[in-house]
Amino acid sequence: MKNNKVTDVFFDLDHTLWDFDRNSALTFAKIFDLNSIDVNIADFLSFYEPINLHYWKLYREERIDKQSLRFCRLNDAFLELGMKVDKDVIFKLSDDYITYLTTHNFLFEDTHDVLSYLKIKYNLHIITNGFEEVQNRKLTQSNINHFFKTITNSEMVGVKKPNPKIFNYALEKAKATVETSIMIGDSYEADILGAQNVGMDVILVSANKDNKNGIKQVTNLIELKQYL
Repeated sequence: MKNNKVTDVFFDLDHTLWDFDRNSALTFAKIFDLNSIDVNIADFLSFYEPINLHYWKLYREERIDKQSLRFCRLNDAFLELGMKVDKDVIFKLSDDYITYLTTHNFLFEDTHDVLSYLKIKYNLHIITNGFEEVQNRKLTQSNINHFFKTITNSEMVGVKKPNPKIFNYALEKAKATVETSIMIGDSYEADILGAQNVGMDVILVSANKDNKNGIKQVTNLIELKQYL
């Protein structure tokens, strides 16, 4: 059922619109080649991806800083692989990863079509926890920045989703109200619970059919047309 009260639609970026896992894998292949790191990418990613999620959770909860996140996720992944990589090399890889990440900008299927469809009827916005310097490049280089009226980044607010401050900041910046806004994202904790806690409507983007407490859910972006 469509929510006819909605005027403003807020999107998460990574894993929702921007295909983070695909772009990240391509980036690692590039920087490992540049730095002569001999490792099987699939093996590395099998360790790195859950480790990265773990450190992002700590980062969201303000338990580690950005530099610790960027270093530890790489260092731990190599250790799990049984590789001892020099600290200076880890720092170099960390910097190269940020430098080259936005040279790959694959979006999820139907992203442009859905944003074009929604922009006719709604004000569109971004709320993201990613690093500010990287997120802005992702939006520009994937050619979707023009769809969004406002972009709110956790670094400009000083807190991360699901902290209510970032949602309230984004709403104020957009001149929107909770009653007429909806949040769309892939993270149940950061996007869905965070937005619900300030009173926003929500849609979860997830291939996992395990419905979370009756929350509206889509498995791909084109299904958003059912609700908006």
